Amino acid sequence: MNRAQFGKALIRSVTAGIATAMLCIATPAAAAPFVVDAFANSSSGGTGLATISLSAGQNFSTSASSDDLWSAGALPRWSDAGGLTGDRFATGTDESGAVAGTRIGMDFGLWVQHAIDAPFGSIVGEINGVFQELGLSYSGIAWDSGILKLYYWDSNNQDNSGRVTVDVTSAAAVPEPASIAFLGAGLVGLLRMRRRKRA
Repeated sequence: MNRAQFGKALIRSVTAGIATAMLCIATPAAAAPFVVDAFANSSSGGTGLATISLSAGQNFSTSASSDDLWSAGALPRWSDAGGLTGDRFATGTDESGAVAGTRIGMDFGLWVQHAIDAPFGSIVGEINGVFQELGLSYSGIAWDSGILKLYYWDSNNQDNSGRVTVDVTSAAAVPEPASIAFLGAGLVGLLRMRRRKRA
């Protein structure tokens, strides 16, 4: 292999390795919608809604519409996926069925469960037994490996009603150190082969 051929082979190898690593890091998957039920998927009396499988450190995001409402019981307990954090008034066309201007939601504070505190009526995610508040929108990394489960956060599911659609999007998993080491080993091998040819 002459110097020009070696240079071209080296450039192709490094370029392919970088392109593969970039695809693994930055390529988003299509968003998938999941319907979370305030009764069936309650953190108190229900079960989490299984969504997608994630690896620890993998980027993902969740989002829900602020116009998509569910309830923790009698008025004023209607909220979006962000939870019961402030006054909310009926529009006359929302899920509450109340007359426009009626106060349908208010701040109910935080509910402490599974070692976290989050607003009543908010979306909380769980991976492998570890819980994290997600709210109306979340963008970050998976705190553990496993299936992401979504919960309606509250103390009693018996009077809950309504459903909220949550879009979950994940990026492709970051390449593992072994994959990066493999690319490095290939480069070292190529350099050794070049040295032997010159000797």
